Amino acid sequence: MESIMLNMDAATLSPVALFMQADWVVKGVMLGLLLASIWTWAIIIGFWAKLKRLSKGSDRFERDFWKTDDIDRFHNAHVKSELPSAKVFDAGLTEWRRSTGGNSIDRDGTRARLATAMGSAVAHQIDELSDRLNILATVGAVAPFVGLFGTVWGIMRSFTAIAAEQNSSLAVVAPGIAEALFATAIGLFAAIPAVIAFNRFSHGINRLEARLNRFADGFHTTLSRELEMAG
Repeated sequence: MESIMLNMDAATLSPVALFMQADWVVKGVMLGLLLASIWTWAIIIGFWAKLKRLSKGSDRFERDFWKTDDIDRFHNAHVKSELPSAKVFDAGLTEWRRSTGGNSIDRDGTRARLATAMGSAVAHQIDELSDRLNILATVGAVAPFVGLFGTVWGIMRSFTAIAAEQNSSLAVVAPGIAEALFATAIGLFAAIPAVIAFNRFSHGINRLEARLNRFADGFHTTLSRELEMAG
């Protein structure tokens, strides 16, 4: 008999049973946190794949760029590329053509405009790449508090049950407390991966930004030599 009661209690305290027993407020909190967790994992998987693809693509692009003997032909071959390095390269070469297309060339002005154009391209690419990370930061910061709200509501419900039945036994308060703690657990389940992924991806984006700046500096140096040779 005792074993049967333990099995019944275990079934009552299962995640599905806890959700079904919860009132509509706690259910809403749980559903919201579960959706946030699913959304977070979708972003994590997609962003990880995107960073990996960009890293491999940038390796190949930069290797081919420094080997090419014809920058114009290389540009025509990669003009539609979505790689950040290609966008920085396109911004630099476009500004170079504008600044050196006239009869007279302002060397200092050209260098300054090249630096500005490629710097703006780097910033734009990093801003676009970082856009979805705000969702991870938001989930990581807000989810624990949403779970805590569900916890507080569940504990209040337990106290209400005690007052209604005038019974403070564990059988009366356990379901409400279990629901409350389950809401907190779901909040942490959503928040912890979001925080870890945000920190890791932020580090990856910082490395990509440094890489783009190094590429822009190298291309700027190459164009500066062309200015000197033109003079």
